[in-house]
Amino acid sequence: MLSAAAVFCSETLLKFLMLGAILLTVAIWFRDRNAFWRLICGALGAVLAYALSELLKALVTEERPCRTLEAVTAMACPQPGDWSWPSNHSVVAAAIATTCLLVRPALAAVAIPAALLVALARVGVGAHYVHDVFSGLALGALIVLVCIHVLPGLPRRVRPSAVR
Repeated sequence: MLSAAAVFCSETLLKFLMLGAILLTVAIWFRDRNAFWRLICGALGAVLAYALSELLKALVTEERPCRTLEAVTAMACPQPGDWSWPSNHSVVAAAIATTCLLVRPALAAVAIPAALLVALARVGVGAHYVHDVFSGLALGALIVLVCIHVLPGLPRRVRPSAVR
């Protein structure tokens, strides 16, 4: 029973977070264009965080616990060469949760626990070490914070040179 819950939180809950972010984006489009553009900046931050996570995985090449520890896991271990640090699931979950809470703070009560459940479930299913998921959460949140605060001001700061 516990392993089924961990698998659900590890995979399906992340998909629900993504779906919720999409629905929020559609709903906000009609109500608050400034919030919509913050969501877009957050989405760009999520993509950037994921790409950075993949780069870090390729540089660090840490084996997953399901490969190095002799333990029964709740899920099949990913293919060799699919590295452990940082956790992409945690990166994406934190990026979505951070975006949602910066755009609609009331969503923090749902988004933050969901992101933490996704992250901890990755440890529970044997796919990651604890440091993988916490560094993934930090990476996803940090990149989104930077993007939401920096990207909206870029058009004002970057001006085309005068035509002569």
